[in-house]
Amino acid sequence: MDDGGAMGSLIPPTLVQPLTWTIVALALAGVIVRPGRWPEWIWAVAGAVALVAGGLLPAPRAWAGVRRGTDVYLFLAGMMLLAEVARQEGVFDWFAAHATRAARGSATRLFDLVYLLGVLTTVFLSNDATAVVLTPAVAAMARTARARAPLPHLLACAFVANAASFLLPISNPANLVVYGGRPPALGAWLAQYGVAAVAAILVTWAGLRGLERRSLRLGLRSAEVPPLRLGRGGRWAALGIGLAAAGLLTCSALGQRLGPPSLALGAAVALGCALRARRSPWGLVRRVSWGVLPLVGGLFVLVTALEHTGAIAALAALLRAVPAAGAGAGMAVLCNLANNLPVGLIGGAAVQGAGTDLSGAVLVGIDLGPNLSVTGSLATLLWLAALRREGIAVSAGAFLRRGAVLMPVALAAALAGLLL
Repeated sequence: MDDGGAMGSLIPPTLVQPLTWTIVALALAGVIVRPGRWPEWIWAVAGAVALVAGGLLPAPRAWAGVRRGTDVYLFLAGMMLLAEVARQEGVFDWFAAHATRAARGSATRLFDLVYLLGVLTTVFLSNDATAVVLTPAVAAMARTARARAPLPHLLACAFVANAASFLLPISNPANLVVYGGRPPALGAWLAQYGVAAVAAILVTWAGLRGLERRSLRLGLRSAEVPPLRLGRGGRWAALGIGLAAAGLLTCSALGQRLGPPSLALGAAVALGCALRARRSPWGLVRRVSWGVLPLVGGLFVLVTALEHTGAIAALAALLRAVPAAGAGAGMAVLCNLANNLPVGLIGGAAVQGAGTDLSGAVLVGIDLGPNLSVTGSLATLLWLAALRREGIAVSAGAFLRRGAVLMPVALAAALAGLLL
């Protein structure tokens, strides 16, 4: 254990570890359960403050932990701005309407198109965008088409958000977390994860389609869906988002950090669309869920506290003793107990200390494991929140019944893909 100067003088050494672990556990539980419906970030920040105020973690160490997440904060801010631009200008509503028309009354064909749209959204705008922006558009689409069973299409948004989230470095903030803000360059990334990601995407699609086949056979009540016109603002927004995605992929190919260009490109697209429409950009900025940033900052402090007590070193030693597949499966299970962002931070720190190349299996487990339950990832929690705003309730049990079938099979396929 790393003994800090402020810690030992306030609390007996024998109580440091149990108190630290208790505070971290309570903070993570608060993030997942949200007692009193308070925002997730409050619990993460409260845990971080309690650790410092109680003398369990020296303030300089806590601040160093916050600074470790700088690239992740910038990346998240940029992607949230791009997602809000897309939502405001109706880009995803337009895509969803065209998918509904292309389905021609077939719920199964509509499911396939929604899943494909989810893959593209996740890959180029991150899994959180799929949850926050695509889900409401699909819910509206299902109402317009009068789907007899809309749940399969909404479930497609949730499951693809995790299944497609490691095809590119920009597809999931957890990818940056695991690699400490410096993921491999795009070519190396695709060489390592390309086959595994495609396997996860296809297996999840086939599995969910099979599980929902009875509901999909019920079809759509309305085969004729009125066309939805994408205005000039929507076209400019789509162009800007496409250019931003191309810019981020270029940075990734060059092995550059993704945080600063993500924020710069997101801000440029948001400002450009606002100026074109002759409106203030502050309305868009206010609608972004900025609470994600203190949430991630608080999680970085919690992980720093675990490092301070030696817990990360113990986990690194455990990882050295297990095969890669075991490490991936273990991380997949942990994500559903403590959410994949904190587990990604813990797993990334442990991998860096393990001295072995387990990052591939660990990242696959952290990205894909959340498809087991609704507590697994921030994207799934955001998906549930989006459904609640639409007046739709999906129980944890209903998700788990499907996830218990889909996730292990997709995880096995993805881990096998890593070997190729």
